[in-house]
Amino acid sequence: VGKLPSNLRLAPCTQVLPYLPNGVRPLGRSRIGLRCAQGTAHWNVSMPVTVRLWAASLVATAALPAGTVLEARHLASAEVDLAERSDPAIGNSAAAIGRTLQRSLSAGDALRQADLKTRQMFSAGDTVRIVGNGPGYAVSSEGQAMGPGLEGQNVRVRTESGRIITGTATATRRVEVAL
Repeated sequence: VGKLPSNLRLAPCTQVLPYLPNGVRPLGRSRIGLRCAQGTAHWNVSMPVTVRLWAASLVATAALPAGTVLEARHLASAEVDLAERSDPAIGNSAAAIGRTLQRSLSAGDALRQADLKTRQMFSAGDTVRIVGNGPGYAVSSEGQAMGPGLEGQNVRVRTESGRIITGTATATRRVEVAL
């Protein structure tokens, strides 16, 4: 918890209510609001806080330059502060091995989703499997990709009937659509 400015003079208060201001991310460097609910004068201030969230994740075992194709020897498991950056840390080596680094990592740096190059699952014009998932069922069909399928990103696909739908590229030549 940080400190309020020393030159700030607040009226006495018998009931201070903490709250999280709208749009504030409650992880990493952040702030909380403090509001006087019962006192001689009502006031409202914000106080800086730093919230850390520690969990096991993958870290670089040595300095790795951008463009490195990750191998098991490049990674180790360690406790990292997940709140340090907004992008998710990668804890599963299967999700990292064989992937290419988009930026350099120093020894001990946590491996984050944004550190890896996005994989292209298919190209524009490729025939792809469209899988529609609903509660308790799934249907599939084929279609033609109208743009490149980048992992985890939306892509438009023309179905066999000519209809254009938008789904998420999830695997090699596979697009998932929530029903």
